[in-house]
Amino acid sequence: MSARWFSLRRLPERMARALDLPLLLALLAVMAIGIAVLHSASGERADLLIAQALRFALGVAAMLLIAQIPPARMRVWTPWIYAGTVLLLLLVPLFGSGRSGRHWLNLGFFYLQPAELLKLSVPMMVAWIIQRQPLPPGWRVAALSAIGLGIPTLMIAAQPDLGTAVPVAASGVLVIFLAGFAWWRIALLGSSALALAPFGWMLLKDYQRARLLTFINPEADPLGTGWNIMQSKVAVGSGGLLGKGWGNGSQAHLDFLPEQTTDFIFAVLSEEFGWLGVCTVLALYLFILARCLWIAAQARDSYSRLLAGALALTFFVYVFVNGGMISGLLPVVGVPMPLLSYGGTSAVSLLAGFGVVMSVHAHRKLMGPG
Repeated sequence: MSARWFSLRRLPERMARALDLPLLLALLAVMAIGIAVLHSASGERADLLIAQALRFALGVAAMLLIAQIPPARMRVWTPWIYAGTVLLLLLVPLFGSGRSGRHWLNLGFFYLQPAELLKLSVPMMVAWIIQRQPLPPGWRVAALSAIGLGIPTLMIAAQPDLGTAVPVAASGVLVIFLAGFAWWRIALLGSSALALAPFGWMLLKDYQRARLLTFINPEADPLGTGWNIMQSKVAVGSGGLLGKGWGNGSQAHLDFLPEQTTDFIFAVLSEEFGWLGVCTVLALYLFILARCLWIAAQARDSYSRLLAGALALTFFVYVFVNGGMISGLLPVVGVPMPLLSYGGTSAVSLLAGFGVVMSVHAHRKLMGPG
């Protein structure tokens, strides 16, 4: 009994040692800014603020727990984690719900989006496949990795949810890239993808084609398909240097800006906090990215190094795509801004991924080279 009590007393100390304090503080700062912007973007809706705060709390708890798990144990569990998330994805067409397709599973107290979990399990699985063979990977390993990331990506795209399918695919591709896949092979695959682009165009839904056409010329239908991006650009441009002030953004409060709490919340931040606010958030994002890449570089085994590096670069993809989307530099694909956009499973899965990175840092001295 005394030994068990001593172990429980040491639990907070062990959990604290597993955390990377600089990374944790940067994440908490972004979450605090996210709550503040959501307060304004939602019209001061207390229910959304409470729901988002609870999701952040759940995500931080998941991050704390995952940070305690040694990467060696995660590596053993990876095939089972991957299989479990793919199984959940198979349940979506049968029991899922959503406004424009089936995306979520209603668990009663929480809406689970299985596709978000694949943003973590896919890079885990690809890293597991690659680390079993000598690096850099050849065509055989790349083909096995492509199957591992391709199956769930196609399933997510069929929901349809292209906005989630793209980051899931990117998370797996980044693992292959970090493993040292030859540049000439990357160029060959890229050229092949471009050659197949016309066939991909035929497979897109009508609204997805409209988004791409709108990206090319949003002024062609300013009151229809071009409305979202044009109003977002107005919000971004009207913020100026210091912004209009917290809660004073006209684009969101007068309902000109669509999806102001989710896809376009960064436009709300731009309008109300201006260039200074945008630079502050981007600086925090850059620090998070740099810290995660530094942790990945310090890893002692291939699995940890590839996984932590891919999670860091996938985080950058989210920021880059959403930032390009709200400024008109990229098509609107429904990718949320990390820890700013309102959402449940996306925030929890993202923070769980940072728990993996912290685990790599905390257990790096226990891992042998590999």
